Amino acid sequence: MATRTTPLPLDALGRGSVAMAVVAVQAVAFAAAYSMGRPTLYAGFIVVSAAALGFASRRGLFGVAMATLGSVLLVALGLPILLFAARQSPSLIAEKATDPGVHRVLYLGVYAPLLAALASLAFGVPLAYHLSRGFAGQPLVESLVDLPLVVPHSVAGIIILFGFGRGGAFPSLSVLGTIPGMVLALTFVSAPYAVNAAREAFESVDDRLEYAARIHGASPWQAFRRVTGPLAVRGMVTGGVLAWARAVSEFGAVAVVAYSVEFFYPPAGEPVIAQHAPVFVYNTYLQGGLDEAGAVAAILLAVSAGIFLLVRWLTADATTTQGVA
Repeated sequence: MATRTTPLPLDALGRGSVAMAVVAVQAVAFAAAYSMGRPTLYAGFIVVSAAALGFASRRGLFGVAMATLGSVLLVALGLPILLFAARQSPSLIAEKATDPGVHRVLYLGVYAPLLAALASLAFGVPLAYHLSRGFAGQPLVESLVDLPLVVPHSVAGIIILFGFGRGGAFPSLSVLGTIPGMVLALTFVSAPYAVNAAREAFESVDDRLEYAARIHGASPWQAFRRVTGPLAVRGMVTGGVLAWARAVSEFGAVAVVAYSVEFFYPPAGEPVIAQHAPVFVYNTYLQGGLDEAGAVAAILLAVSAGIFLLVRWLTADATTTQGVA
């Protein structure tokens, strides 16, 4: 006997309309609580409104409990960001946004992490493919890949200096205070995200598809390029985005390896010296205080969020179809 599914009341309104309504209500509630100087009231409002949405989903006490408990984490993640944004001075942000020194920092803060993400994908995807297929000694390699995730960031910088600095693996490579050193440090801390995301994507691809391509005469490279790679492209893109985002936020390793670097700055048409964005924000905090550091951090946050959303949007078609036309 066929089971008749009752449409949820929220579905009847359309997900887009519900999302816009929720955002509008949350914005009004936050503005009211902030104007009263009681942001704690807004935290309570988030939990209560999430419980109401869980109830409206017609999933009973289970839906209410899941929505309520999940909203606690949303409070921890979202409320500090909202308060941070609300407490910024627009005039100070505008002043920092027109500062050429900040422009250089923003350029470097996007450019160097992009190089690190590309390096993570170029060398991490082949490694992820082999990890997904298995080989002798795999647990040791997996531990090595994941090690940067648990190493303190300042320690990561020291490891880079010992490994690739003076007397290291490549004596002719200048690492301390250079762009190559910065990219090495960023790659060291961000590559695990690219490898693990790509590996999960490869593991989700049915081995029989690749085997079928091989028995029909495709070479290993052709089977990867036409079958396995396109089906795993979503994981590879996700890994690249995560690696880039992780590199943007890195502070400790870069502060040790490349505190200030000289690089070619296209708008100036000549080499300039600047710092990675997190290091610059920290220095601004030490020298100018919390307000100036907050203004620079707000600009960096907006640029990072904009690029992150743009990359997600540009890759949406490919990831939705998993690269298969």
